[in-house]
Amino acid sequence: MGDLRVGLLGIGMMGRHHARVLRELPGVKLVTIADPGGDPHSVAGDIEVLADVDSMIAVGIDMAVVAVPTRYHEKAALTLAAAGVHTLVEKPIAHTIDAGRRMTDAFQDAGLIGAVGHIERFNPALQEMRKRIASGELGEVYQVATRRQGPFPSRIADVGVAKDLGSHDVDLTAWVAQSHYRSISAQTVHKSGRIYEDMILLTGVLESGVMVNHIVNWLSPMKERITTVTGELGALVADTATGDLTFYRNGTFTTEWDSVSAFRGVSEGDMIRYAINKREPLRVEHEAFRDAILGKPSDVVTMHEGLRTLEVIEGAIESAQSGQSVQF
Repeated sequence: MGDLRVGLLGIGMMGRHHARVLRELPGVKLVTIADPGGDPHSVAGDIEVLADVDSMIAVGIDMAVVAVPTRYHEKAALTLAAAGVHTLVEKPIAHTIDAGRRMTDAFQDAGLIGAVGHIERFNPALQEMRKRIASGELGEVYQVATRRQGPFPSRIADVGVAKDLGSHDVDLTAWVAQSHYRSISAQTVHKSGRIYEDMILLTGVLESGVMVNHIVNWLSPMKERITTVTGELGALVADTATGDLTFYRNGTFTTEWDSVSAFRGVSEGDMIRYAINKREPLRVEHEAFRDAILGKPSDVVTMHEGLRTLEVIEGAIESAQSGQSVQF
């Protein structure tokens, strides 16, 4: 079997990285690119930049990557599904739940691989964290807390910080903890003059009983990408900006100072920063998508999973507006 022929729709800030990785990935060949805005980052090389998804399909492709603004995901994905093309759509899956559901159904009905680009799942720190939690290193898991904040990226024009950044944390939390959300509540603020929120605080509970908390904003001058999972034996802290994973073990020595011991609950033990293989998350994500198409074992993020994440984010936005917790 020859290489899978792949088309790339959108070569903006994220699309340019897809183009680079697709050119390096064994088993696939980037044969066509489409972007009505042209090639602002000069990544097309000798490939003609076409005007739309229909022109890209006409070239003849087996798989596609959709990296256009969120509001265009549904139209592009449904066109590709109708043409029998396996498709990876950048996160969030769509601009509305109904749109995401139509996309999910279209690929399922056509027997095609439909995937969503939740790239944080492929971060080496989070992949190692999930393995260690599954092996029982933390014992019972109590809480997942994330902080994802930094300056506003001017390229994001069609969604707020909840869908753009918050969707990362919702997806990775359910994946790391292996449990769906049971309820969510949230608060938002609008400080930058846009119609969309630029800060959101989310709290919730997973079906497993694990508590979750997410701090997400575009109003911070420093960039932070931290996930902390606390359990009965200690805490794992992943920094996905650097790919580092650190384990803070509960102490095994009895604290003889009674008042301090009673206040702290647990004592400080060893701290270990793991040496892990740090592969580029985008490349690992594309390998998973390619393998899913080839029928090999794969951790690709399905459209069904992407839809679940969008439902939680929409629930959080609804909660912020109503002041009530949303149940799933």
